[in-house]
Amino acid sequence: MAVMTAILVLIGRLIGGTTGMIVALILAGALNFVSYWFSDRIVLSMYRAREVGPDDAPKLYGTVKRLAARTGLPMPKVYIIPTESANAFATGRNPSHAAVAATKGILRILDQDELEAVLAHEITHVMDRDILVSTIAATLAGAITMLAVLARWTALLGGYGGSRDREGGVFGLIALTILAPIAALVIRLAISRTREYMADSGGAKITGKPLALASALQKLELVAARYPLPASRSTAHLFIVNPLRTGFMVRLFSTHPPVEKRVAKLRDMTGTQVQSAASQGYDYAVL
Repeated sequence: MAVMTAILVLIGRLIGGTTGMIVALILAGALNFVSYWFSDRIVLSMYRAREVGPDDAPKLYGTVKRLAARTGLPMPKVYIIPTESANAFATGRNPSHAAVAATKGILRILDQDELEAVLAHEITHVMDRDILVSTIAATLAGAITMLAVLARWTALLGGYGGSRDREGGVFGLIALTILAPIAALVIRLAISRTREYMADSGGAKITGKPLALASALQKLELVAARYPLPASRSTAHLFIVNPLRTGFMVRLFSTHPPVEKRVAKLRDMTGTQVQSAASQGYDYAVL
């Protein structure tokens, strides 16, 4: 966050001074405010999630209720997404307006310990207010991108003067406007990946079963590769594992750290080896 703020201040001063920087920050903040304030409604509607109660989904609802009581959080709303793909996410602007959603597929392939571990991971996101953190990161990155686009077009159209002695400065500014948004994106991805590691650790501590979460992550990655969820790239970061088809570029610019690294960190919490999902012979043909 501090590095993105520094980039914003630097590029803002080079282009439009303090006023330009503040205007870009306000515009980016306004664009992200709606997403933050109505994040639960927007995302749940996108995936046709259906709210459930203790009678509709006793296993899912009961597990979330126990975890909320254990952590002292208000009871989140609980949703089921009607898809056989296996995934889950948490959303909401604060713990009092939180929602936890799980797909039908995840309820079919995870045992109780694994499901509890996944939901504890999501509860940790709620506790840490990660929707707020991601919104602030998106606002800073958006402001940097706005300023960069403005500066690039201004420089290309001769807004900084056309004399020879300024050509080097103009080209340098154009290079900065290309590199700054890339740097902001990389930092934003790093923030997202860090929050995933923190949620893994927090979820494992809540349940006391880091290996259950490691096992669940391996299962979910395997299913996601075979049956990807048709998710929007703008909301893919919410899910516990990347719901999009994997590939080199997807992994390079993924909001999620590699599952093998997440599993290794969870394994380090116990010092115990964890078998891969494939080696355990899981059969996902039913999906």
